[in-house]
Amino acid sequence: MAIVYLSLGSNKGDRIGYIQQATSILDGLDDVSLVRTSAFYESEPWHTDTKNWFVNAMIEIKTSLNPYQLLKTCQKVEDQLGRDRENEGHYGDRTLDIDISFYDDLILNDEDLIIPHKFFHERAFTLVPMLELAPDFVHPTLKKTMMQLYQELENPEMVFLYGTRV
Repeated sequence: MAIVYLSLGSNKGDRIGYIQQATSILDGLDDVSLVRTSAFYESEPWHTDTKNWFVNAMIEIKTSLNPYQLLKTCQKVEDQLGRDRENEGHYGDRTLDIDISFYDDLILNDEDLIIPHKFFHERAFTLVPMLELAPDFVHPTLKKTMMQLYQELENPEMVFLYGTRV
């Protein structure tokens, strides 16, 4: 079973509810087991024109799915919870976004999937929740711990603890 870290975010509708529902759906699958979750964090939109703030969380799962199967599964969950890729644009408002941040220490870079997520180390809204789960986890390509990456962030203050767990 692979250890995987998924970043979940929502900035449309019941933001917390969508993340909670996604976590429950994923945990209910035969090939996925929820290990632990971060608290919720609220963050300003990052590199997008939307004005709606995001709620973000990180979950750690164990899975027997390969990375491509997991990607398809995450996309099905997003669709099930109302994500509309055709009308939201590249970084538009969305009910739910699930990114595979890390899949064990796998490095994968093709047109369908990039692991580790290419912007992970630049985003406080992914790094801060990851610090809760695995501060000593080493980024497979950058060879730095999550704590080291956090200390290098330009704007670590862009994320605010929402105060509740997934």
